[in-house]
Amino acid sequence: MQQPSLDINFINFNQDCSSLAIGTKTGYKLFSLNSVDKLDLIYESACRDVTIVERLFSSSLLALVSLSSPRRLRVCHFKKGTEICQYSYSNTILAVKLNRARLVVCLEESLYIHNIRDMKVLHTIRDTPPNPKGLCALSINSDNCFLAYPGSTTTGEVQLFDAFNLQAKLMIPAHDAPLAAIAFNPSGSKLATASERGTVIRLFSVQDGTRLIEFRRGVKRCAHVYSLAFSQDSEYLALSSNTETIHIFKLDQGEAGGTVPAPVEPPKQVAQQDDSAGSWMGYLSKAVTASASYLPAQVTDTLNQSRAFATVTVPSAGIPNIVTIATLSRQTRLMLASADGYFYIYNIPEIGGDCVMVKQHRLDPDCSEGGNGDIPGPTTTNYTPPDSPAVIPITQEEHSPCQDESPPPTVQNPEI
Repeated sequence: MQQPSLDINFINFNQDCSSLAIGTKTGYKLFSLNSVDKLDLIYESACRDVTIVERLFSSSLLALVSLSSPRRLRVCHFKKGTEICQYSYSNTILAVKLNRARLVVCLEESLYIHNIRDMKVLHTIRDTPPNPKGLCALSINSDNCFLAYPGSTTTGEVQLFDAFNLQAKLMIPAHDAPLAAIAFNPSGSKLATASERGTVIRLFSVQDGTRLIEFRRGVKRCAHVYSLAFSQDSEYLALSSNTETIHIFKLDQGEAGGTVPAPVEPPKQVAQQDDSAGSWMGYLSKAVTASASYLPAQVTDTLNQSRAFATVTVPSAGIPNIVTIATLSRQTRLMLASADGYFYIYNIPEIGGDCVMVKQHRLDPDCSEGGNGDIPGPTTTNYTPPDSPAVIPITQEEHSPCQDESPPPTVQNPEI
């Protein structure tokens, strides 16, 4: 398969999956996702070395960070071709998350929460455990405006913060290993997590931290998780990694299977159950149920974990990518954007199994328009699709944050 394009620094879907953003060495582009057959270019700019470009739903608001100014956040209105404001921070900006109420800036050891309406800093979470990858998630639902970030560098502890009322909510001990991915469902009521081992995916209630569902990606080998995303109806959860397989889990399947072991009947009662099929699987099921009472808890948990409902075999294993599940042309589909510059669309079978690729697009990273770093005139579309899930952006740039403490960001007058 093609080698990764070194020109692409950043790939991400916006909150409602109506567009795809790429940041490159020569600028950034926004593509509309309203058709299977083509990717319409909404806008492109020749601002060089863009490492973060986040769009607020289907609006004209963009948050930008560049490699040349990694501590500076630029908030722009791309349809008007204007810059709204700039904020400078003491450390490198590792991630920016937005919803209709808040904008969150993630540094290695602090998080800044801004009011999206006037960009004032409302709250600062200081002295967080070192988070060099900028791992965090913000619910796209302003009514459940929660922020999640790692609470430890050695275990998979998740800190939940109420970003609307500006107060800590709870801590969830999600995994034994450090976190690799976190994502809220669209309503902000559930949180999905994966650790650096990449074998188990867990879902928790945001309200009280209760573990709801547990899925298993694999047993034989660990994986580096690239992204984790819910579908817009919270029916599916997709996970991509450095392996050749993308896993799609069905939430009602997990709930039906149950992740908390049910009370186990004594072995003698299990033996009395009727097995009309008389199959090997029937025998195995009885053996597992009978032995669950004396097996180690870790083994019992593994037996109760649900497996993938559907899978996708990626064209290029090991290349960073990001996935989401959204309605496209009136059908639920998985969309995959890869750092090698390709975009894939897959149909998800109703009965599960292998997903079928229906379209492949090439993402041209070259942004040739302009060249002086100014915001050129936009190319726009009028398409406004329904809400769908937030996803976790990926970046190939390795940042080197400074070691000094993070003072409040400084506002700079925009240069329009």
